[in-house]
Amino acid sequence: MAKRSTFGSRFGTIAVVGGSVIGLGNIWRFPYIAGENGGGAFLMVYVLVSFLVSVPIMLSEFTIGRASRRNSMRAFRKLSKIRSWRLTGYLGIVTAFTILSFYSVIAGWGLEFIKQSLTGEFMSLAPEQIKENFDGFVATGWKPFLWTFGFVAFTAAIVAFGIEKGIERFNKTAMPLMFLILVVMCVNAVTLPGFRQGMSFLLKPDFSGAGLGTVLQAIGQSFFSLSLGMGIMVTYGSYIKKKQNMFRLSSTVVMADMAIAVLSGIAIFPAVFSFGISPTAGPELVFLTLPNIFAQMTGGQILALLFFILLLAAAITSSMSLLEVVVAYVLEEFRLRRRTATVITAAAVLCVATLCLVSQMPGSGLSIAGRNIFDFLDEVTSTYSIPLGGLLIVIFAGWVMNESLFKRELTNDGLYGKAVYRPVRMMVKYVIPVVLAVLFLNQAGLIKA
Repeated sequence: MAKRSTFGSRFGTIAVVGGSVIGLGNIWRFPYIAGENGGGAFLMVYVLVSFLVSVPIMLSEFTIGRASRRNSMRAFRKLSKIRSWRLTGYLGIVTAFTILSFYSVIAGWGLEFIKQSLTGEFMSLAPEQIKENFDGFVATGWKPFLWTFGFVAFTAAIVAFGIEKGIERFNKTAMPLMFLILVVMCVNAVTLPGFRQGMSFLLKPDFSGAGLGTVLQAIGQSFFSLSLGMGIMVTYGSYIKKKQNMFRLSSTVVMADMAIAVLSGIAIFPAVFSFGISPTAGPELVFLTLPNIFAQMTGGQILALLFFILLLAAAITSSMSLLEVVVAYVLEEFRLRRRTATVITAAAVLCVATLCLVSQMPGSGLSIAGRNIFDFLDEVTSTYSIPLGGLLIVIFAGWVMNESLFKRELTNDGLYGKAVYRPVRMMVKYVIPVVLAVLFLNQAGLIKA
C-alpha cells in the first residue's frame, strides 16, 4: 500500500478539520434550530453537550482513524477481529455520500442567490414574491441542476489534488475569509435597531420551555455541525500525524465551531428582530426570510452578496470532507488513482443529487415513503444514520478496540492528556452510549422527549 498522506502542518490540520465542522450546520441550521428552541437556553445546552458528549466522540473517531491509518471501512476491520464491525465503516461512508448528495442541492441554491445578489434581482420583491421567485427557480429543474453540477465539479476539483495540495490549501484560505465576512456582518448587526433584542434572545437563557427535547436537539445539532457519525473524523484521523495533540485539536475545533455558530446568530438575529420577523422561522430562514430582510436594509445588496458567499464557502469546506470519505474508500479498495476515484465518486453524487432535484419539481412522481427524495434522504441521515453511527463508534472505542492501543494513540504514549484521559474513557465507555441510545430512540420515534 502506498505511503499514506498526512496533513502538512498543525494550522493546516485545524483548518481542514475546522472547515469540515464549520459549514451549513453553523450558517444555515444553527440559527433556525436555536430560534425554535429558545435562543440562549439552547445555546447554553449546546455548549455543554459539545464539550461533554461531542469532544469524546470526536476523540474516539480520531483515535480509530490514526491507529488504523485506513479509510473508514478498513479502520474498523483492522482494529477488530469481528468482521461485522466493518459495517460501521460502511455506514459512515454511505451516510457521507447521502448527505453530500442533498447538501450539494442546498449549495446550488446558495449559488443562485449569489447571482441574484449580484443582479439585485430580489431587492425589489415583496416577501411573497421572493417565495414565488424561489419556488419558480426550483420548479425549472435545469437551473438548480446547473448550479449543483458546478458546485460538485468545483468540490471534486479540489479533492482531486489530494490532502495537502487540495483540501488543506483551500481551507487555509477559506477559513479566514469566512471569519472575516462574519465579523463584517456582526459589525453591521450592531448598527441595527433590533440589536439589543436579538442579543437578549441569543445570549440570555430562558429555561421555562426547555426540557429533554432541548437537550436532544442540541446533541443532534452538535452531531450535524461537528460532522460526527459519518466517517469524516475517522478518515481525517488517519491523516493526523503521530505527534499531533488530539486533545488540543478537538477542543480547538469545537470552540471554533461554537464561535462561528454564535457569530452567525449575532449576524442574523438582530436583523430578524429589526424587521419584525419571527426568530422561529425554521429552515426557510436563510433562503426566504433573510433575502426579505436584506431587501429592506441599507446596503442590503452588498450584505446579501457577502452572506451567500459565506454560505457557499462553508458549504464547500464541509462538502470536501464528505467527498473525501468516499474517495478515500474508492481509491484504496479499488486501487485507483485519486483523480479517477474522485471523478467516479462525484459523478455518482451528481446522479443522486439530480434525483433530489427532480423529486422537488411540481408534479414529480419521485418519492419514497410519501416524501420527495430530498426530504427522505435528509430525514434518514439526521434521524437514523448519524446518531446510530455515533453510537456504534463509541461502543467500538469503549468496548471493542484494544484499550491499551486506545490509550497510547489518544495520549501519544502518555505525552498529552494524562489528567483527562480517565474521565474521557469513562464518558466514552459508559455515559455517552446511554445518551446516544436515548437520542437514537427519540429520533426514531420509539420514545418521546
